[in-house]
Amino acid sequence: MTRPGVLAAHSHRSGMVFTGAVALTLAAAWAAQHALQAAHYGGPAGSRLAAVWTITFAMLMLQTVMYHLERTRRLTPRIKRQLDALHVSILMPTYNEDPGYLRLGLQSFIDQSRRPDSVHVVDDGSTNTDYAEVRAWWHVAAATAGIATSWQRVPNAGKRHAQAHGVRKSSDADIYVTVDSDSCLAPNAIEQALVPFARPRVQSVAGIVISTNHRANLLARITDLWFLTGQLVDRSALSAMGSVLVNSGPLAAYRADVVRDNLDSYLNETFMGRPVMFSDDSLLTLYALLRGQTVQQPSAVVFTAMPEKTGHLLRMYLRWMRGSTIRSIWRMRYLPLNRWAYWAHLLRWFQVALSTTVLVWLLVVEPAAYGNYPPVSFLVVPFLIGWAQGLRYLGIIRSDERIRSRILTWLLMPLAVVWAWTVLRFMRWYGVATCAKTGWGTRQNGAEVSLGGGSGGGADAEAPLAKLLDPLSETTIEMRIPRRTTA
Repeated sequence: MTRPGVLAAHSHRSGMVFTGAVALTLAAAWAAQHALQAAHYGGPAGSRLAAVWTITFAMLMLQTVMYHLERTRRLTPRIKRQLDALHVSILMPTYNEDPGYLRLGLQSFIDQSRRPDSVHVVDDGSTNTDYAEVRAWWHVAAATAGIATSWQRVPNAGKRHAQAHGVRKSSDADIYVTVDSDSCLAPNAIEQALVPFARPRVQSVAGIVISTNHRANLLARITDLWFLTGQLVDRSALSAMGSVLVNSGPLAAYRADVVRDNLDSYLNETFMGRPVMFSDDSLLTLYALLRGQTVQQPSAVVFTAMPEKTGHLLRMYLRWMRGSTIRSIWRMRYLPLNRWAYWAHLLRWFQVALSTTVLVWLLVVEPAAYGNYPPVSFLVVPFLIGWAQGLRYLGIIRSDERIRSRILTWLLMPLAVVWAWTVLRFMRWYGVATCAKTGWGTRQNGAEVSLGGGSGGGADAEAPLAKLLDPLSETTIEMRIPRRTTA
């Protein structure tokens, strides 16, 4: 049973089937409406548009069916005995992290229903703090909980090298769990992330990432909605085929050999003669794909800090898109043609190119060249599709938020759709064009998101936790955490 005051979340299956029915109905209406509208354009233009809507509808249907095929693997007594025998090691690199978020994450390891066997924190040469008070607290707390731990401070060399220091400290691990320094695991996250490993072919498991600070402002709400819906739609569809392409940094688990056997190439990846400093999670996922299946476990949930400022979000997204471009080249080169992951990867790029072309054609070319203006339904129907897929956002139940607040966020889906169509679409193609710029780009001048006041992270680190959400109030941001001792 979850201790009062601990952040927790779980997936709720019953509503997921309903979302599929709604999505299929709206997609059918969308396809019919667009087919009729294409006829009004007449001639070759109408035929081309009809073909585009047919292809788009088919891809939407395929994705909808596939993400409903994803199944959460259940923990049975036999599987539990099998997994309890594994040595699970958490790798936590940190660089210029807010001490409040760092301590919140470390505390979540202790609160796990299945605690890790070891935790290895590597301070990658932070410039704004040495985390002295957090480190002192953690050593005592980990020892009390029976968790072996190490805390290293090394010269700044990037996230991958920081993780490698942790790998070398835990050479006997069976499973590596990679987290970010602002990751706060739900109490059963490790236990649930381990369950798929009962199948020998599974090489990596992705967790579900939700926002700790989603109610900080409108941008954080929309980002949480967009990001979580993407995991439960796009990544769930890939998971059904054992072909997840990218695990998320806040929570992923790998068979240890996937990491150890590829450590040298992981640390020395280059692109166009430059060392690659980002897209580490997608590279580890690619290594896992080359050995077997990569899946998502919807019941393994982690809270993380989302950007609260537009500049921070755009820099982060640009880094993702540059990394996605590089990783796409490696997938085309190394993934075998008989794997679904290869074709899913190509299909994704085809979908992005098609949607971008259609958007420009309908909103720019047709009005300017032929005087054909798209009807209002061209805008309305995509919002309805977004709302239908976004219903899956409501399938994650949080301990710190009432359902009416979740519905409020869900209603913002049109803003998320417009944001994705415009700003993020531009950033995607800009990332493709500038993929040779392989620097990190964020947190160079300190933490960009803070849990609250205080920089030491010692006894006063409890105070920032009050900025988390109180499920009993929709207007007051407060969460009561019992005072902990380290004695």
